[in-house]
Amino acid sequence: MAISVFDLFSIGIGPSSSHTVGPMRAARAFVDGLAGLGLLPRVATVRADLYGSLALTGKGHGSDTAVILGLLGETPEGVDVDSVPQRLERVRARGRLALGGEHEIAFAPREHVEFRRRERLPGHPNGMRFTALDAAGTPLHSAVYYSVGGGFVVDEEAVGADRIKPDDTPLPYPFTTAAELLALCRDTGMSISAIMLANERAFGRDPGQIRSGLLEIWRAMRQCVRRGVSTEGTLPGGLKVPRRAHRLYRQLGGRCDESGLLAPGPDLTGDPMRGSDWVTLYALAVNEENAAGGRVVTAPTNGAAGIVPAVLHYYLHFMPGADDDGVVRFLLTAGAIGILFKENASISGAEVGCQGEVGSASSMAAGGLAEALGGTPAQVENAAEIAMEHNLGLTCDPIGGLVQVPCIERNALAAVKAISATKIALRGDGSHFVSLDKVITTMRDTGRDMHDKYKETSRGGLAVNVIEC
Repeated sequence: MAISVFDLFSIGIGPSSSHTVGPMRAARAFVDGLAGLGLLPRVATVRADLYGSLALTGKGHGSDTAVILGLLGETPEGVDVDSVPQRLERVRARGRLALGGEHEIAFAPREHVEFRRRERLPGHPNGMRFTALDAAGTPLHSAVYYSVGGGFVVDEEAVGADRIKPDDTPLPYPFTTAAELLALCRDTGMSISAIMLANERAFGRDPGQIRSGLLEIWRAMRQCVRRGVSTEGTLPGGLKVPRRAHRLYRQLGGRCDESGLLAPGPDLTGDPMRGSDWVTLYALAVNEENAAGGRVVTAPTNGAAGIVPAVLHYYLHFMPGADDDGVVRFLLTAGAIGILFKENASISGAEVGCQGEVGSASSMAAGGLAEALGGTPAQVENAAEIAMEHNLGLTCDPIGGLVQVPCIERNALAAVKAISATKIALRGDGSHFVSLDKVITTMRDTGRDMHDKYKETSRGGLAVNVIEC
């Protein structure tokens, strides 16, 4: 299965790639399917049934609002996030929406979006069924979709694939394991980022387009950080979690450099942990924006969206000689590592716990940083392995079903861990005891063994113990 780096890094909307971005894409795909079948004019209403983890934590993750936006014809990358509250209120007040932006139907969110908390569909914990009905209440068409992590959505016939229509693009340097990737590097003398660049060209993009596209992703990450440090107040959802990035930014004495990057000011403290403070700030800013439903980049998910941007900011501000070429190499390499997790395990918290989200992102960031700093392919693989090895078993237990506690702080700690993993790997020669492939296999097996209550259901761990206290 051919996966592009632009599949793993996509501009979307918070707070969750699997619970917000995925349902929005699925709802939009259902509407497109109705139009393709010529049924759109006959539809009087649509019912959306959410199952499994989508039902258990979907309310806190905005799954119901994402469904409405998708039915309206919106996409995660195109929706105007500032207009969302007003548009949703209009639908609720009128009890009607324009299906696909053109055909008006009756739609009452409380009646037509059902959270089936005691049921799950067989293909994946994040299942949903859409049904279109005519004026007599007779079903016209029904379809099942699964949100399999990172915003990827598959239909009922493609469970286990990477998108609704699997991509069979032939790649010049195909790989499915880290061992195969390292062998390609040895045989060709190419770096991991060069292998990925060649593969990206198979999707019809020339090197200039790939570079500009990745720098656009980086620009969106920077904008997210800037919004995060510029916004004060309390996060939505009922937990009353205060935003901390703005206050921390002021405490650290930051500034904007000529490129618009949020940059550290002069070091007046001599604190050896100053860089760690800034990495923490960058991650907090992104994940607070995500929790507020803002514009973020899945990397590879929304719940783990702060790790790659935080480490990239660290690279540009604290590493001598850092530049845009390094950013491109970083993202290409991180994408290669993300593909390995996507193909051999999972990046879905509902499937394998938070090790699949934060763990994968930490591994991607560590490998990307090692590449940007001139590491060999073996050192890059070692950095990615170290970061993932020490995120094994990480549960997904969001309090209140919200992507806030412990999710926001978890990104900050995983970003610091990624940098530490890189430093360890670059001090060695690339040889190590545990391979990245073995760690990915272990993560997959650990996820299978993990009790379901620790996999994005808010029925275990902090999600229940904090509330009970």
